[in-house]
Amino acid sequence: MVEQTGLSEAETAAVAAAMKCLDDFMTAWNARDLKALEDTMNFPHVRLNNANVLTTTGKGETGEEAFAKMLREAPSLQDWHHSSWGRREVVAAGPDKVHIQTRFIRWRADNTALSSFESLYVVTREDGHWGVRIRSSFAP
Repeated sequence: MVEQTGLSEAETAAVAAAMKCLDDFMTAWNARDLKALEDTMNFPHVRLNNANVLTTTGKGETGEEAFAKMLREAPSLQDWHHSSWGRREVVAAGPDKVHIQTRFIRWRADNTALSSFESLYVVTREDGHWGVRIRSSFAP
């Protein structure tokens, strides 16, 4: 685990930028805003869950209709209203890449927990843009 103390100035700035990226990611996810969500990613974007790997090569590849359908029909998102970070812990940081171990929580509209999942996010700076490059979770 990388402690916040002992990081170089560049690494500290990278951690702050990566955390902001994750905040923006969660805001876009909760708003169900695919364009804003894609703005928080670097491409190709990789999502690994259990035995499935989904690679998105660029913005607009998923499509608003497919995104809305997934939100409506995915069994793990039934009764889902919003999500939040339960925990975010930096496990490795460099000036252009940060690995963050997380637990995210899915909530119902009445603010009762629906589920929570461990995950690892790799956030990178590419051409000056901080974005999620890889996310691996145990969420279906």
